[in-house]
Order: sequence, then structure tokens, then C-alpha cells
Amino acid sequence: MTRPSIPLAIEDISAFSRALAHQLRAAEAAPSHLSLMNMLARAGGFRNFQHLRADRLAEDRLTDAPTAPVTDPDPVNHRRIERTLTHFDADGRLLRWPSRRAMQVLCLWALWARLPAGQTWTERQVNERLNALHHFGDAALLRRDLFETGLVTRRRDGSDYRRIEQAPPAEPRVLIRLLAQRG
Repeated sequence: MTRPSIPLAIEDISAFSRALAHQLRAAEAAPSHLSLMNMLARAGGFRNFQHLRADRLAEDRLTDAPTAPVTDPDPVNHRRIERTLTHFDADGRLLRWPSRRAMQVLCLWALWARLPAGQTWTERQVNERLNALHHFGDAALLRRDLFETGLVTRRRDGSDYRRIEQAPPAEPRVLIRLLAQRG
């Protein structure tokens, strides 16, 4: 059985080499094969080699294509995206509210992307739109989090809501693209 190749894209070779040199100096002896792979992964911004491997394999599962070097300056945690996708049904509706904040923010970006741009809504209209995008029946939670995260704006009295136009970071962009492919 052949092992899948695990690519390691390095954004900044200088920072990578400094981090690796620091780890090598701290080692008491020459590192073993596994220790060296862990050091390389940590220098590349991962917790260890298993984290790097899980991220790359998740990326492969999400894209159904061989992994290409990442050229986006924002790091993408494909495993987090894969886990977040389990919170959505086949139509892209949110099934449940995740407990982890990082996943909640990804879900909010996915909802933000499905709100029409350049329109103003009342609180009732926002609730209706959000209720159409989720199954767990708490539009108020979603509405408040969208506002607190800076994805929508509203008047002080809560009357006029508008989507704030901005470019999503790398991880939400990947999630939004994958959800758009579903529905």
C-alpha cells in the first residue's frame, strides 16, 4: 500500500527556517524520523505532523483533487471546514448551532453570503430570511451574532438591518463555495 504524499507549503522560508533551527537547537540529540516530521510541521504552522496530515487529507476529501500548494496568505484549516459542513444539510441549511466559536463564525459567514447585498430589512424580515436558512428555530441568536461579528449593521433601535459588504477570509470563502456546490 502506498502512502499518500503530504505536501507542506511554506509561505515564508525565513520564518520557517528560524522556527526549525530553534527546535533543532532545543533537541538534546539528533531527532528521529518522526521527531523531525513533527518539527517540520510545527515550523510550517501546524501543531504536529498528525495535524498537518489530517488537514491535508481533509483538503483532499473536500476538493476530490490532489492537494496543490496553498497560495492564499490566510491559513485554511480544512479539517475545521469539513467538521463545519456536518452542521449543514444537503440544501445548505444550518441544522444545529455548533458549540465551538470558530465553527460558529464560519456558519455566520455562510449565512451572511446567502443574505442579499444592498438591501435593508426590518427585524421581522431578517428573522424570516434567517429562519429559511436554518432548522433549529433561533433567528434571534443568529441575528445578534451576525451583528456582533460585524457581518450586518443595524440601527440602534433594531429597525434597519443591512449586510456589510466585505471580502470573506480564506476559510469562510472555502465553506461558502462548498455550500454553493451543494444547493
